[in-house]
Amino acid sequence: MRTDLPAAPQAIQALPLDGRGYPVPWFVHFDESGVPDFRVIGLDKIRTAVQNNLCWVCGRKLRRIRAFVIGPMCAVNRVSAEPPSHPECADFAAHACPFLTHPLARRNERDLPTATKEPAGVMLERNPGVTAIWWSLGYKPFNAGNGVLFRLGPALKVQWIARGRPATADEVLESIDSGMPHLRALAEQEGPEALAELAAEYKKAMKLLPRPAAETGGDNGSPSVVSA
Repeated sequence: MRTDLPAAPQAIQALPLDGRGYPVPWFVHFDESGVPDFRVIGLDKIRTAVQNNLCWVCGRKLRRIRAFVIGPMCAVNRVSAEPPSHPECADFAAHACPFLTHPLARRNERDLPTATKEPAGVMLERNPGVTAIWWSLGYKPFNAGNGVLFRLGPALKVQWIARGRPATADEVLESIDSGMPHLRALAEQEGPEALAELAAEYKKAMKLLPRPAAETGGDNGSPSVVSA
């Protein structure tokens, strides 16, 4: 395993490594040559994870507390395109994944497998620069028309990460506000009720921001512990 990665949980250490030394998450698709393609979810992985209560990252049984690795906008609408993971596996992924730790990174869409489908829901084509780990006791799958999405249960804790370190409140707010026009455009298509609901969701999300340093004795970016 690469020496520049954070300390890996035991379940992560048991995963295969790619040619660069990165652990290959359980959900990743392997091509016909046995090479992992981190951009593609393996066949039936979502269904298998949900039905068997498996961690999205390591593939082992989940415990009572689950964690979702999500973008800032998912913290607003409380929806994830991926099932949950162990908290320690989610934490490792958020600190180790190159796309999540490098804000200028872009997804490589070249030479995707021909049978590849777009993920469920509507994806924002951007790197948000900030990642949230949403700790919860539960979630609810629902049909989004083009696939399955996951409604997040009430948050026990929300941990914000940017560039592999705790994110500041300003970084999280900037990322959320830069993505809100997209969510508003979608809500406008549905009408006034959807816009009102989005405004309420935004207000709730503001309570999840990291606490300012003045409130944490200088520890800016400390996790938000909530019951909403």
